Amino acid sequence: MSQPPRLALRGLHPSLLQPVDLELAAGECITLSGPSGSGKTLLLRAIADLDPNDGEALLDGQPRSGMSAPAWRRQVGYLPAESRWWAETVAPHAEHWDRDTLSELGFGEEVLGWSINRLSSGERQRLALARLLANQPSALLLDEPTANLDPGHTERVEQLIDRYRAGQQTAILWVSHDPQQRQRLGGRQAVIESGALQWS
Repeated sequence: MSQPPRLALRGLHPSLLQPVDLELAAGECITLSGPSGSGKTLLLRAIADLDPNDGEALLDGQPRSGMSAPAWRRQVGYLPAESRWWAETVAPHAEHWDRDTLSELGFGEEVLGWSINRLSSGERQRLALARLLANQPSALLLDEPTANLDPGHTERVEQLIDRYRAGQQTAILWVSHDPQQRQRLGGRQAVIESGALQWS
């Protein structure tokens, strides 16, 4: 008997978008593009159950409707374009962070003592990724995770996520406006146009 897709959407219907049916296999990365305001973030937030939506999402065949919202979001990790921080310094957010992950992202352990207010937008993006991966999610929803990064840090992030995907057999839906990045990531490419998910 074949394994169910790692992440599946069945008629998922966020506001302003047509219903979406989509399957991501274990270890698969699908890139998603489209004009600004087309609904890419709306789709990711709907999958993460952060906004009202109809339809169903399933992880390894288990329906989202049968899980609590916190349990679903631990397993289906969403990285927004702008991360939220609730403490004044990095350390309180980092209880379970992997120190090797910090190093791979270009940080030493001194970053744990830094004030959140001193972090650049790119540093916040990389630290938010470390925070997300600490939960060991089975699926990742990535909203422009390298948008504010220089080429060197973009490469670090791409390599880290690829190693995590291969090691954990994670399903990834990655929003990217960069056609060269989408080519590097490989796999299927989807686009949202006129409120509908299409294949490019």
